[in-house]
Amino acid sequence: MTISDQDILFLGDCVRQAAQAEIMPRFRSLGAGDVSEKTSAIDLVTQADVLAEAHITAALRERFPTALIVGEEAYDADRSVVPALAEAELAFVIDPVDGTFNFAAGLPVFGTILAVTVRGETVAGIIHDPVLGDTVTALKGAGAFLTRQDGQSTKLKVAEPASLSQMVGGLSWGHMDEPDRSRICANMAKARMTFAFNCSAYEYWMVAAGKMHFIGHAKLMPWDHLAGVLAHQEAGGHTAKFDGTPYRPGETVGGIISAPDKESWQLIRHEIVGI
Repeated sequence: MTISDQDILFLGDCVRQAAQAEIMPRFRSLGAGDVSEKTSAIDLVTQADVLAEAHITAALRERFPTALIVGEEAYDADRSVVPALAEAELAFVIDPVDGTFNFAAGLPVFGTILAVTVRGETVAGIIHDPVLGDTVTALKGAGAFLTRQDGQSTKLKVAEPASLSQMVGGLSWGHMDEPDRSRICANMAKARMTFAFNCSAYEYWMVAAGKMHFIGHAKLMPWDHLAGVLAHQEAGGHTAKFDGTPYRPGETVGGIISAPDKESWQLIRHEIVGI
Protein backbone atom coordinates (compact mmCIF):
# COMPACT_ATOMS: atom_id res chain seq x y z
CA MET A 1 0.00 0.00 0.00
CA THR A 2 1.32 3.43 -0.91
CA ILE A 3 0.16 6.93 -0.06
CA SER A 4 0.14 9.36 -2.98
CA ASP A 5 0.88 13.06 -3.02
CA GLN A 6 -2.83 13.65 -3.59
CA ASP A 7 -3.61 11.57 -0.51
CA ILE A 8 -1.27 13.74 1.58
CA LEU A 9 -2.99 16.89 0.31
CA PHE A 10 -6.35 15.34 1.18
CA LEU A 11 -5.18 14.49 4.70
CA GLY A 12 -3.92 18.01 5.28
CA ASP A 13 -7.22 19.46 4.09
CA CYS A 14 -9.11 17.00 6.27
CA VAL A 15 -7.26 18.07 9.41
CA ARG A 16 -7.62 21.78 8.63
CA GLN A 17 -11.34 21.44 7.93
CA ALA A 18 -11.90 19.63 11.23
CA ALA A 19 -10.06 22.40 13.03
CA GLN A 20 -12.16 25.09 11.37
CA ALA A 21 -15.47 23.31 11.83
CA GLU A 22 -15.15 21.67 15.25
CA ILE A 23 -12.15 22.96 17.21
CA MET A 24 -11.76 26.70 16.79
CA PRO A 25 -15.47 27.57 17.24
CA ARG A 26 -15.23 25.94 20.70
CA PHE A 27 -11.89 27.42 21.76
CA ARG A 28 -12.52 29.68 24.77
CA SER A 29 -16.23 29.00 24.32
CA LEU A 30 -16.64 25.69 26.15
CA GLY A 31 -19.57 25.33 28.50
CA ALA A 32 -19.46 23.48 31.83
CA GLY A 33 -20.95 20.39 30.20
CA ASP A 34 -18.47 20.41 27.32
CA VAL A 35 -15.48 19.23 29.39
CA SER A 36 -15.10 16.02 31.37
CA GLU A 37 -12.32 14.09 33.08
CA LYS A 38 -11.01 10.82 31.69
CA THR A 39 -8.51 9.45 34.22
CA SER A 40 -7.70 12.57 36.27
CA ALA A 41 -8.15 16.32 36.55
CA ILE A 42 -5.32 16.83 34.05
CA ASP A 43 -6.58 14.19 31.58
CA LEU A 44 -9.58 15.80 29.92
CA VAL A 45 -11.84 15.37 26.94
CA THR A 46 -14.00 18.09 25.38
CA GLN A 47 -16.69 18.22 22.76
CA ALA A 48 -14.06 19.57 20.37
CA ASP A 49 -12.01 16.36 20.78
CA VAL A 50 -14.98 14.10 20.16
CA LEU A 51 -16.45 16.01 17.21
CA ALA A 52 -13.11 16.71 15.49
CA GLU A 53 -12.20 13.02 15.70
CA ALA A 54 -15.59 12.05 14.28
CA HIS A 55 -15.14 14.59 11.44
CA ILE A 56 -11.71 13.22 10.49
CA THR A 57 -12.75 9.59 10.90
CA ALA A 58 -15.75 10.01 8.59
CA ALA A 59 -13.60 11.60 5.88
CA LEU A 60 -10.98 8.84 6.17
CA ARG A 61 -13.55 6.05 6.02
CA GLU A 62 -15.01 7.48 2.83
CA ARG A 63 -11.65 7.68 1.04
CA PHE A 64 -9.94 4.65 2.62
CA PRO A 65 -12.79 2.24 3.49
CA THR A 66 -10.56 -0.74 4.39
CA ALA A 67 -8.01 1.13 6.51
CA LEU A 68 -7.61 0.72 10.26
CA ILE A 69 -8.49 3.96 12.03
CA VAL A 70 -7.18 4.56 15.54
CA GLY A 71 -8.59 7.59 17.31
CA GLU A 72 -7.66 8.63 20.83
CA GLU A 73 -11.24 9.23 21.88
CA ALA A 74 -12.54 5.97 20.36
CA TYR A 75 -9.75 3.89 21.88
CA ASP A 76 -11.57 3.03 25.10
CA ALA A 77 -14.31 1.31 23.10
CA ASP A 78 -11.84 -1.03 21.37
CA ARG A 79 -8.33 -1.26 22.77
CA SER A 80 -7.29 -3.94 20.27
CA VAL A 81 -6.74 -1.28 17.61
CA VAL A 82 -3.41 -0.09 19.03
CA PRO A 83 -1.54 -3.43 18.90
CA ALA A 84 -3.14 -3.99 15.48
CA LEU A 85 -1.01 -1.10 14.16
CA ALA A 86 2.00 -3.44 14.07
CA GLU A 87 0.46 -5.47 11.22
CA ALA A 88 -2.16 -3.25 9.56
CA GLU A 89 -1.79 -2.87 5.81
CA LEU A 90 -2.85 0.78 6.11
CA ALA A 91 -3.75 2.70 9.26
CA PHE A 92 -4.48 6.25 10.34
CA VAL A 93 -3.88 7.43 13.90
CA ILE A 94 -5.72 10.55 15.12
CA ASP A 95 -5.24 12.87 18.06
CA PRO A 96 -7.99 15.43 17.42
CA VAL A 97 -6.92 17.92 20.10
CA ASP A 98 -3.50 17.17 21.52
CA GLY A 99 -3.01 19.34 24.59
CA THR A 100 -6.64 19.18 25.69
CA PHE A 101 -5.84 20.57 29.15
CA ASN A 102 -4.38 23.68 27.49
CA PHE A 103 -7.31 23.92 25.09
CA ALA A 104 -9.85 23.70 27.90
CA ALA A 105 -7.93 26.33 29.88
CA GLY A 106 -8.00 28.76 26.96
CA LEU A 107 -4.27 28.47 26.33
CA PRO A 108 -3.46 28.46 22.58
CA VAL A 109 -0.92 25.61 22.81
CA PHE A 110 -2.62 22.60 21.24
CA GLY A 111 -2.71 20.84 17.91
CA THR A 112 -4.24 18.13 15.77
CA ILE A 113 -2.04 15.14 14.94
CA LEU A 114 -2.55 12.57 12.18
CA ALA A 115 -0.14 9.72 11.41
CA VAL A 116 -0.20 7.19 8.57
CA THR A 117 1.28 3.72 9.00
CA VAL A 118 1.79 0.97 6.44
CA ARG A 119 2.60 -2.55 7.66
CA GLY A 120 4.02 -1.35 10.95
CA GLU A 121 5.98 1.63 9.64
CA THR A 122 5.05 5.30 9.93
CA VAL A 123 5.13 6.74 6.43
CA ALA A 124 3.54 10.16 6.93
CA GLY A 125 2.66 12.55 9.71
CA ILE A 126 0.75 15.81 9.98
CA ILE A 127 0.80 18.19 12.96
CA HIS A 128 -1.56 21.15 12.58
CA ASP A 129 -1.85 24.25 14.74
CA PRO A 130 -5.50 25.36 14.52
CA VAL A 131 -4.74 28.78 16.04
CA LEU A 132 -1.90 29.81 13.73
CA GLY A 133 -3.08 27.76 10.78
CA ASP A 134 0.43 26.32 10.31
CA THR A 135 1.15 22.67 9.52
CA VAL A 136 4.12 20.34 9.86
CA THR A 137 4.12 17.57 7.27
CA ALA A 138 6.60 14.69 7.36
CA LEU A 139 7.02 12.04 4.67
CA LYS A 140 9.18 8.96 5.10
CA GLY A 141 12.41 9.52 3.15
CA ALA A 142 11.36 12.96 1.88
CA GLY A 143 11.88 15.29 4.83
CA ALA A 144 9.75 17.35 7.17
CA PHE A 145 8.32 20.74 6.28
CA LEU A 146 6.55 23.60 8.03
CA THR A 147 3.91 25.25 5.87
CA ARG A 148 2.59 28.58 7.12
CA GLN A 149 -1.02 29.62 6.71
CA ASP A 150 0.02 31.87 3.81
CA GLY A 151 1.52 28.90 1.95
CA GLN A 152 5.22 29.57 2.61
CA SER A 153 7.05 26.30 3.24
CA THR A 154 10.35 25.64 5.02
CA LYS A 155 12.25 22.38 5.42
CA LEU A 156 12.81 21.53 9.07
CA LYS A 157 16.19 20.73 10.63
CA VAL A 158 16.98 19.75 14.21
CA ALA A 159 19.29 21.80 16.43
CA GLU A 160 23.03 21.34 16.31
CA PRO A 161 24.44 19.20 19.14
CA ALA A 162 25.51 21.12 22.25
CA SER A 163 26.81 20.48 25.73
CA LEU A 164 24.09 19.57 28.20
CA SER A 165 24.54 22.86 30.07
CA GLN A 166 23.61 24.70 26.85
CA MET A 167 20.70 22.51 25.80
CA VAL A 168 17.06 23.57 25.79
CA GLY A 169 14.60 20.75 26.27
CA GLY A 170 11.77 19.11 28.11
CA LEU A 171 11.06 15.71 29.57
CA SER A 172 7.52 15.00 30.75
CA TRP A 173 8.32 13.97 34.31
CA GLY A 174 4.92 15.18 35.50
CA HIS A 175 3.29 12.08 33.99
CA MET A 176 5.78 9.68 35.58
CA ASP A 177 5.61 7.64 38.78
CA GLU A 178 8.09 7.74 41.64
CA PRO A 179 11.03 7.40 41.93
CA ASP A 180 11.49 8.36 38.25
CA ARG A 181 9.43 11.52 38.68
CA SER A 182 11.63 13.11 41.35
CA ARG A 183 14.93 11.91 39.85
CA ILE A 184 14.23 13.25 36.37
CA CYS A 185 12.74 16.49 37.67
CA ALA A 186 15.94 17.17 39.61
CA ASN A 187 18.18 16.19 36.68
CA MET A 188 16.45 18.66 34.37
CA ALA A 189 18.37 21.40 36.24
CA LYS A 190 21.46 20.25 34.31
CA ALA A 191 20.04 21.71 31.09
CA ARG A 192 20.23 25.40 30.16
CA MET A 193 16.47 25.87 29.93
CA THR A 194 13.46 23.57 30.21
CA PHE A 195 9.91 23.71 28.92
CA ALA A 196 6.74 21.74 29.69
CA PHE A 197 4.12 22.41 27.03
CA ASN A 198 1.87 19.50 28.02
CA CYS A 199 1.34 19.09 24.29
CA SER A 200 3.20 16.57 22.13
CA ALA A 201 2.22 18.45 18.99
CA TYR A 202 4.14 21.54 20.12
CA GLU A 203 7.02 19.58 21.61
CA TYR A 204 7.71 17.64 18.40
CA TRP A 205 7.22 20.79 16.36
CA MET A 206 9.82 22.61 18.44
CA VAL A 207 12.37 19.79 18.48
CA ALA A 208 12.03 19.07 14.75
CA ALA A 209 12.42 22.78 13.97
CA GLY A 210 15.61 23.06 16.05
CA LYS A 211 14.05 25.34 18.68
CA MET A 212 14.65 22.73 21.38
CA HIS A 213 17.45 20.17 21.62
CA PHE A 214 15.55 17.32 23.23
CA ILE A 215 12.20 16.07 24.44
CA GLY A 216 11.22 12.89 26.24
CA HIS A 217 8.15 11.01 27.42
CA ALA A 218 7.35 7.92 29.47
CA LYS A 219 3.87 7.32 28.07
CA LEU A 220 3.85 6.11 24.48
CA MET A 221 0.34 6.23 23.08
CA PRO A 222 0.60 6.25 19.27
CA TRP A 223 -1.53 9.34 18.63
CA ASP A 224 0.93 11.40 20.69
CA HIS A 225 4.15 10.22 19.06
CA LEU A 226 4.02 8.52 15.66
CA ALA A 227 3.74 11.67 13.53
CA GLY A 228 6.14 13.66 15.70
CA VAL A 229 8.83 10.99 15.78
CA LEU A 230 8.74 10.78 11.98
CA ALA A 231 8.98 14.58 11.69
CA HIS A 232 11.95 14.63 14.06
CA GLN A 233 13.74 11.83 12.22
CA GLU A 234 13.08 13.39 8.83
CA ALA A 235 14.52 16.65 10.19
CA GLY A 236 17.76 14.80 10.93
CA GLY A 237 17.27 13.85 14.58
CA HIS A 238 17.69 10.63 16.54
CA THR A 239 14.74 9.17 18.43
CA ALA A 240 14.73 5.91 20.38
CA LYS A 241 13.09 4.31 23.38
CA PHE A 242 14.83 4.45 26.74
CA ASP A 243 16.41 1.04 26.05
CA GLY A 244 17.85 2.23 22.73
CA THR A 245 15.46 0.36 20.44
CA PRO A 246 13.43 2.10 17.72
CA TYR A 247 9.89 3.24 18.52
CA ARG A 248 7.36 1.41 16.35
CA PRO A 249 3.60 1.59 15.75
CA GLY A 250 1.68 -0.47 18.27
CA GLU A 251 4.12 0.01 21.17
CA THR A 252 2.90 1.76 24.32
CA VAL A 253 5.61 1.21 26.95
CA GLY A 254 9.31 1.91 27.32
CA GLY A 255 9.77 5.69 27.35
CA ILE A 256 11.22 7.72 24.50
CA ILE A 257 13.84 10.42 23.89
CA SER A 258 14.32 12.65 20.83
CA ALA A 259 17.68 14.45 20.45
CA PRO A 260 19.83 15.98 17.67
CA ASP A 261 21.99 12.86 17.21
CA LYS A 262 22.79 9.52 18.83
CA GLU A 263 25.53 10.96 21.04
CA SER A 264 23.17 13.64 22.36
CA TRP A 265 20.52 10.98 22.90
CA GLN A 266 22.95 8.91 24.98
CA LEU A 267 23.87 12.01 27.03
CA ILE A 268 20.21 12.79 27.80
CA ARG A 269 19.51 9.16 28.67
CA HIS A 270 22.40 9.04 31.11
CA GLU A 271 22.32 12.53 32.64
CA ILE A 272 18.61 13.35 32.60
CA VAL A 273 16.76 10.03 32.60
CA GLY A 274 19.47 8.53 34.78
CA ILE A 275 19.70 5.07 33.26
